[in-house]
Amino acid sequence: MSTKLQKRRLEDLQRRLSAARESLGVLQEQVAVWNEALDDSRIRSLVSETPLQTHDYHELSRHVAAANAEMQRRASEVRSLMEERDELLREWTPKDDNG
Repeated sequence: MSTKLQKRRLEDLQRRLSAARESLGVLQEQVAVWNEALDDSRIRSLVSETPLQTHDYHELSRHVAAANAEMQRRASEVRSLMEERDELLREWTPKDDNG
């Protein structure tokens, strides 16, 4: 593979990796907030013992579970992109600063 093509692929991977890391970070912050809300909702459902509060807790619980699954998917994507980048860097042998 030519050095220019390798460099272009590496730059593309780095852009994708940065975007994936940013997306993962935002989701991690959201999940932290949702987990706190879930704890509050659980306590409210236990204290009030109303069907509405129990329903709200279960609904939020499903939402948080889906967000956690998405967070794991995005973390896996970040790991995959890092592995791909590392492999490309191992293969890359730049000829000069212009290559």
